[in-house]
Amino acid sequence: MTISDSSASFVARALRLDCAAISDALDRSGIVGQCYKIAPCDRKFRMAGHAYTVLYRPAGHGDDGHVGDFIDDVAPGSVIVIDNRGRDDVGTWGNILTEMAHRRKMAGTVIDGINRDVALCSELNYPIFSKGNWMRTGKGRIQLAGLQVPVQIGGVTVHPGDLLRGDADGVVVIPQSMQEKILSDAEQITAEENAIREAIRGGARMDEARSRHHYHHLQSPDYTKVAETK
Repeated sequence: MTISDSSASFVARALRLDCAAISDALDRSGIVGQCYKIAPCDRKFRMAGHAYTVLYRPAGHGDDGHVGDFIDDVAPGSVIVIDNRGRDDVGTWGNILTEMAHRRKMAGTVIDGINRDVALCSELNYPIFSKGNWMRTGKGRIQLAGLQVPVQIGGVTVHPGDLLRGDADGVVVIPQSMQEKILSDAEQITAEENAIREAIRGGARMDEARSRHHYHHLQSPDYTKVAETK
């Protein structure tokens, strides 16, 4: 399997999983990968892809590049991950970038900060996840400080190439080196929770169904030990 095939496989597996299951799998491995207060601009948005990271800082540090200048060089299928240090007074993303990202088949955009022009991303079904939206532009107020560098999104460090999954619950980040482990655990957690629901539909008591499938330990680091002793 080539690197690109492997990456596509991880993305496809992530898209079949809910963020909640991936969150539990991250907890099982002791990884903080849940992006706090990062939410979809539209609840129907779903995305998965590998990170292309962007760091902004306040303008006034020389001519280091303008907002959005990077987008022509981002590979299709990427999630554009923008760190604007959580600022909610200026945007980092608007309708021209949405149009371009949609045309270039990006997987989505995640912002530690805010965006504007929400109507177009909903119309095009282009997934944007951020801390909110407001119309004040970032032009002349922020500038590029780095591309493909580690960034912070909702308290989570994101490195270039990390795998991001977004749905109605928000965004989770899987470190690139942990993709197989986290996705496998999330698939197993999903299967156990599905079995609990099936048992309840069949008339089982919830406490008994949960106990049978080790529900209270699914996200715990000690899950394997508990599962082997019961």
